[in-house]
Amino acid sequence: MLGKMLGEDKVIPFDIGGTTAKCSLVDGGVYPGICTLEAGQAGLGDCFDWCVKNCVPGRYEEEAKEKGISIHTLLQEKAAKQRPGESRLVALDWLNGNRSILKNDGLSGLILGLNLQTKPEEIYRALLESTAYGLRVILDNYEANGVMISNICAAGGIAMKSPFLMQIYADVLNKPIVVGDSAQSGARGSAIYAAVAAGKFATIQEAARFYARPNKGSYTPIPENVALYEKLYQEYKLLHDYFGRGANDAMNADAAGSLYTLRTTFA
Repeated sequence: MLGKMLGEDKVIPFDIGGTTAKCSLVDGGVYPGICTLEAGQAGLGDCFDWCVKNCVPGRYEEEAKEKGISIHTLLQEKAAKQRPGESRLVALDWLNGNRSILKNDGLSGLILGLNLQTKPEEIYRALLESTAYGLRVILDNYEANGVMISNICAAGGIAMKSPFLMQIYADVLNKPIVVGDSAQSGARGSAIYAAVAAGKFATIQEAARFYARPNKGSYTPIPENVALYEKLYQEYKLLHDYFGRGANDAMNADAAGSLYTLRTTFA
């Protein structure tokens, strides 16, 4: 989960991994007097898991085992040796559809720029970057409609486990990110509400201050990477709008012009 800071005591919760609400505004959704804007991406971690299960050769698994690290860590170590854009890959993060802002579960993803020299870690990195671009689309939409965002608070498993991904996010979004020191932020939030309901604290703000954990880390945009990612993001946005807004329905399972119709043709 990422929270966009609007100012003191004003945070927009944003779910990057779930599959529930696509986008909404709830008055008093967190606590009275504050509106909650919710948006998210579908199956973010599942995109990375798909790559590991389908695009990684056995020798990578053996190397990770020899080093005593996970395959995700190995791929990130290899991917980190390249500069943004060095692989020339751009992906659409729609392997499980698009929640926000297109609200279309029927969309499917793609990877552009593959060749015979493409390596597994380059595909993996392209998918990591694609989720950052998808988040950038959401933030750009907020700001285009008057909700300005200054910095980002990240919480949860991925935020704590992947400094590489968090730096990519900071560079693509061109905003600083702080990571909260709680792997179970949802459970901690529930405990805060329970403590108020039980009368231990008078307000949610008071309970939140008591249960708050120090930040685990922070990430600042790297200017050189920001410039490179801006060019890549513009390519992503072209693909996003072309395949997601009706110009070409090949990637849309719910449209008459979809490639999915071939399944029916050959069935």
